[in-house]
Amino acid sequence: MPLTPAQMDRKIDEHFGFEARDDVEGVLRTFTPDVEHDIVGWPTGPTRGPDAARPFYETLFSDLSDGQIRCIRRLYGEDFLVDESVWNGHAPGRPFGLDGRGRPLQFRLLHVVEFAGTGDIRRENVWVDLAAILQQLPQD
Repeated sequence: MPLTPAQMDRKIDEHFGFEARDDVEGVLRTFTPDVEHDIVGWPTGPTRGPDAARPFYETLFSDLSDGQIRCIRRLYGEDFLVDESVWNGHAPGRPFGLDGRGRPLQFRLLHVVEFAGTGDIRRENVWVDLAAILQQLPQD
């Protein structure tokens, strides 16, 4: 049976909650063992499996802090959702290769998430508004 929108919401909200707490292990537990993890533009390209996704989250959590996600809208299909959100926080590290210097940062995100029948995430595809990040973190 396909997942309901409420079931998909629970899982993606759990995933985002772990991200907000910089909880790498929690994030990875929301994935299937063969998850395809694709942050568009990330140097490794798509990865397969939670262990291969780990370095991304370790880097992300050191580069960004105090993150909060505000959902703009979600669209649902059979066992997938599209989530448009805004991330707000600070950039103490080098997010996306840019020197953050602890500056405040806000950018849009688009997640395309596919779910397995178990309710876990089997594919996460993320698009980041890099133009907004570049405007807020100009490099001298």
